[in-house]
Amino acid sequence: MAPGQTTTNQNGGQALNAALWIAQALLAFTFGFAGFLKVTQPIAALATQMPWTGAVPAALVRCIGVSELAGAIGLILPAATRIRPALTPLAAVGLVVIMGMAAGFHLSRGEVYMLPMNGVLGALAAFVAWGRFGKRPIAARS
Repeated sequence: MAPGQTTTNQNGGQALNAALWIAQALLAFTFGFAGFLKVTQPIAALATQMPWTGAVPAALVRCIGVSELAGAIGLILPAATRIRPALTPLAAVGLVVIMGMAAGFHLSRGEVYMLPMNGVLGALAAFVAWGRFGKRPIAARS
C-alpha cells in the first residue's frame, strides 16, 4: 500500500473514533450543563423548569447534579489527556445507570414525556461505553 493510503478498516476506525468523540462532547455538554444547574441553582428556581426537583429532598438533587458533573468530566478529561483513559467508558456506564434510574423515576411519576430524552442520552452513553471499552479505546500516555 502506498504511503498516506488507509484501508477501509482504518477509515471505519477513524469514523467510529470521530463519532465517539462527538457523542462524548454532546453528552459532556448536556450532563455538565444539567449538573451545574442542579448544583448551583436554588431548588425553587429549578422546580420551575424541572418540577421533580421540588418533590424530592434538596440533597438528592445536589447529589444527582454532582454525579452528572463527574460523568461529564469523566467523558472528556481522561480521554483528552490520555491519563487513565479507561475512566472514560466507566463514566459512560455511570451515565447509563443514571439515565436508567431517571427513566424509572419519571415513569413512577407519570412523566412519560421524559422517557425519550432519558432513552436517547442513555443510548448515547452506552455507545460511548461500547466504543471506548473495546472498539476504539484510547491508549494511555506512555
